[in-house]
Amino acid sequence: MPYRLVVIGTSLGGLTALEILLARLPAGFPVPVVVVQHRDVRSHSLTMILQRSTRLRVREPQDKDPFLPGTVYLAPPDYHLLIEAEGYALSTDAPVCYARPSIDVLFESAAEAFPRGVIGVILTGASSDGAQGAAALKRAGGYLIVQEPSSAECSAMPAATLEATQADQVLPLADIAAALVKLCATGGTGGV
Repeated sequence: MPYRLVVIGTSLGGLTALEILLARLPAGFPVPVVVVQHRDVRSHSLTMILQRSTRLRVREPQDKDPFLPGTVYLAPPDYHLLIEAEGYALSTDAPVCYARPSIDVLFESAAEAFPRGVIGVILTGASSDGAQGAAALKRAGGYLIVQEPSSAECSAMPAATLEATQADQVLPLADIAAALVKLCATGGTGGV
């Protein structure tokens, strides 16, 4: 069976990385793309900024919203974004790795909701948030792509992830969208 979700985590340098990646995804991209970008709690313009870069719809999900293909879901500032079998959930639980939203929380919940049905992507960032979530995703049978640390504005997050778990692909930023398109078109090795 095909992949159900793409989950992406990023921090420092993430806006530029997301603009590049999302611009290269086709309008008919067949699965939802769920993003945690570390940002200030007062940052409410990221959705509009990213919308200018992509043909996909960009929005912040509400509690219990369903998964829709061709849509980029951006974690709201100061909320953890979780994946449940029926849709999205928002949480104000304590920060993880000093972050809310947390990449670890997103990846771990996605892995639990859809074992073998998730592609995880770790991009540029200055913390280790995402490393444990990526490891959980891999243990559940998910597929992991990590940005080549040397191509990242800040290599700490991709490097921490590669120390924590084995990636299926380590790619320069410019090649990640094409890999996602191919995996989602073929179903890769995953399934739910």
